[in-house]
Amino acid sequence: MAKKKFYVVWQGVEPGVYSSWSECKAQVSGFENARYKSFATQEEADAAFNDSPWKHIGKTEKKTQKIVPTTIKFLQESIAVDAACSGNPGLMEYRGVFVADGVEIFHVGPLKDGTNNIGEFLAIVHALALLKQKNSKIPIYSDSVNAIKWVVRKKCNTKLEKTDNNKSVFDLIARAEKWLSENTYENPVIKWETNNWGEIPADFGRK
Repeated sequence: MAKKKFYVVWQGVEPGVYSSWSECKAQVSGFENARYKSFATQEEADAAFNDSPWKHIGKTEKKTQKIVPTTIKFLQESIAVDAACSGNPGLMEYRGVFVADGVEIFHVGPLKDGTNNIGEFLAIVHALALLKQKNSKIPIYSDSVNAIKWVVRKKCNTKLEKTDNNKSVFDLIARAEKWLSENTYENPVIKWETNNWGEIPADFGRK
């Protein structure tokens, strides 16, 4: 019996960790510049997904696998999203910009008593819904691993408690989760490689 493997998809239709080759293949087959690799355990796969793919791709199976240079560039025809939050929780806002020219496409907030992770999640879903309306399949970049995972799982896994102050934030979360449960999309949601590319174009510049 073949030993079970776990598959990390860093760049594919829906980045994430998959427990079978068939699931992984569905995310990477025919996807240009797909980045993925198998691991022996769930723990190794989860750790690798939160890491840069370049630390893992090319380390094994050198005879058949090419090492992709770390200088690969991001796609100009894309949307970058980011969030900002003054406090945790605090005033939260998020936005999306077109990477090619930096033009802001949407901007929501500030909203009371949100978190940065929630803003990142909402920004990705906002971009997905907008692109679906426009029948566009261009990729979306986010520098938040957690937000990308939440989108893949179609659930905002926040521990933030709902209050009267942040009711509008939770209303947006409910709308986003409903959209994810009722819609499909072909837009790649890709981790922005800050170490290689600098700050994401949608960054609010408040670090």
